[in-house]
Amino acid sequence: MSNSAGGVDVTTFGEDPRPPTSKTQTTPGWLAIRVRRYLPAVAIFIGGLAMWETAVRVFNIQGFLLPKPTEIATTFVDEFPTVVSAGWFTMKEALGGFLIGSVLAMSLALLTARWTIVRDGLMPFAIAINATPIIALAPIMNNWFGVTSPLAKMSIVAVIVFFPVMINMVRGLTEVDESTIELMRSYGATPLQLLTRVRVPNSFPFLFSAFKVGTTLSVIAAIVSEYFGGSREALGIYISQQAALFHFAEAWSAIVVASVFGILFYLVVALVERAVMPWHASIRTITD
Repeated sequence: MSNSAGGVDVTTFGEDPRPPTSKTQTTPGWLAIRVRRYLPAVAIFIGGLAMWETAVRVFNIQGFLLPKPTEIATTFVDEFPTVVSAGWFTMKEALGGFLIGSVLAMSLALLTARWTIVRDGLMPFAIAINATPIIALAPIMNNWFGVTSPLAKMSIVAVIVFFPVMINMVRGLTEVDESTIELMRSYGATPLQLLTRVRVPNSFPFLFSAFKVGTTLSVIAAIVSEYFGGSREALGIYISQQAALFHFAEAWSAIVVASVFGILFYLVVALVERAVMPWHASIRTITD
């Protein structure tokens, strides 16, 4: 703001006489930021497919060893209804097992974080269960619940997801800044208030890291468990049957579906993470 006094232009103290600059002129737009962030990944993906296609053609690699991406894409389009239906059937098993394992793990983590004797007593059993391979669990679960029962596959997924979720949540519940605990106690906070207002929020970053790992583990566990028997609608059965018939392009198209479902599962958990803990530094870095 300026006033004219005796022909001299007087500018109000503290104001910039220059015209304001639009924010859009100095700050990249949302779309430009996203393009710059994800363009390298897209370029690497496309470049990898191009190298794959070139290598198969140049070195004359047989289809039963490694089909061409173009052949897989064509087969994927032809088999789309079948592989997507099979993928969704297996994904429901992965989702069910993920929820069962996560709920059990979080419940046990709350107990073990509260009472050290429970943690010391149960931790060896949790480690032992996690060390058991899927190929050993699958026949046992199939015998317990039935070969075609989705509950058998969910149980295997739950066992695989259980350990990382429990370990990470226990760490988040126990690794709390002592000064924060002392401050809350000075205000007369009860143990329940310390749990709900300090320990549980502190565990969220650890917990969602475990959830993200669990998304991929659950899909892998569900598919591998189906190799030992299951419904004909399952993705693992489809892959094993097509591979046995030397229809490897069909098998690879099913693998593509499994990858897509796994990525979508991961993205859903990441979106929930942003909604639950927008205050965390990692989330603010992503959204800024």
